[in-house]
Amino acid sequence: MSIIVGKYTFEGPYTLTDKLEDRSGIYAIHCYRDDKYYLIDVGESAAVKSRVETHDRKDCWKRECAGTFTVSVHYTPNLQQAGRMQIEQEIRTQYEPPCGRT
Repeated sequence: MSIIVGKYTFEGPYTLTDKLEDRSGIYAIHCYRDDKYYLIDVGESAAVKSRVETHDRKDCWKRECAGTFTVSVHYTPNLQQAGRMQIEQEIRTQYEPPCGRT
């Protein structure tokens, strides 16, 4: 299964992190409720699985989600951190997710 976030195709959404890999990519945190996915956070990491599992904004995810929170990933093997950050910012600007606002 996949989900579109902006102009990017993300693998998932998954309710467990066991489907994620520790590869570089962009992760999207969604809240699934009322048969819809609502973006509540987005980020980038060189090791997506580890980052999501130990994320410092998990409390925000739980607070913002009155349903089931899920994670999806867009792996970016050919991008360095600057390229991943550009995609993250593009998605953040388009959707304005409530967690991780700067």
